[in-house]
Amino acid sequence: MLELKDIKLSYGSTQVLNGVNLSVKRGDVVSVIGPSGTGKTTLLKCINYLAKPSSGTIAFDQIRMDYQRADKAAVQAIRLRTAMVFQQFNVFKNMTVLQNVMDPLVVVQRKSSDEAREIALRELERVGLSAKRDSYPSQLSGGQLQRTGIARALAVRPDVMLFDEPTSSLDPELVGEVLKVIKDVTSSGITSLLVTHEMQFAKNISNRIVFMDRGVVAA
Repeated sequence: MLELKDIKLSYGSTQVLNGVNLSVKRGDVVSVIGPSGTGKTTLLKCINYLAKPSSGTIAFDQIRMDYQRADKAAVQAIRLRTAMVFQQFNVFKNMTVLQNVMDPLVVVQRKSSDEAREIALRELERVGLSAKRDSYPSQLSGGQLQRTGIARALAVRPDVMLFDEPTSSLDPELVGEVLKVIKDVTSSGITSLLVTHEMQFAKNISNRIVFMDRGVVAA
């Protein structure tokens, strides 16, 4: 389904990815672990081109792209099939919870407001936030903010979910509520890549664990 070959990326003189190779089958739940600073988050961002590799190739079903000759059509096609949950939540502070989840449905997928609202309400119920739909981000806990981000990602019906250390910015007492939602998502059969330091959780939900070190997949 998804295959990355020889992905290289540097920031200035710092080589972050040194030729990463990774393949993911449909329905896989793959956890990416390893020391801080070894390129785990950068690798996730390369998949949807939020980070731009200097070389390497990506294949996503029938979509194939050489990063040295990346074209807008291929980038857009891949982005439309993925959704990312960020460390820092990345919600719009001037929008309610419901509006945040509806936004990509209306702006990117061009759905009507009524259809987007129906989908958003369903996903908010799934993550346990129906009662907070009219709240603004400033009124939410970190765990609720992250669950909003997960609902927004699920709403676009991605083929692949990308979780970038989704609990790293949370207070310890809020981690459990987010992990519970992620477990529900991954057990539903959606293909997922998860960067995490929650080792036991990774073992419990993953059918494969990838270890990165010094910018490569070491195991």
